[in-house]
Amino acid sequence: MNIANRLLLAALCLLPTLVCAAPAGDAEAGRRAFQACASCHAVGPRAHSGFGPQLNGLIGRRAGSLKDYRYSEAMTRSGIVWDERTLAAFIKGPSDVVPGTRMRFWGIGDERRIADLIAYLRGFSLEGGAVERK
Repeated sequence: MNIANRLLLAALCLLPTLVCAAPAGDAEAGRRAFQACASCHAVGPRAHSGFGPQLNGLIGRRAGSLKDYRYSEAMTRSGIVWDERTLAAFIKGPSDVVPGTRMRFWGIGDERRIADLIAYLRGFSLEGGAVERK
């Protein structure tokens, strides 16, 4: 086995640890962190869009797709389908991900807090009911 093959094998063996290196979110900490978002966004069975869109069923939803909120053209044309990666990037820097977004928020630099928020948001179905946590 030559050196290139050995390096490749070593890299493949380390890959699972790199995937697991991203912080796992704490939904309870995310609930507390969401209080800062709640002035514009809502979640849960009674959530409705207001100053910002409601965030029920966000993971897997196409950006700018709720009928009860008037999104920026940039958001509706972004083509984003929210997953944990795109949502984390958006929370970190909204205008970096969707230039022209109307979201008036500078972003969060703390990856742990972002992971916590995503863990919390993942817990709501589109109708606002609880989703079984994985």
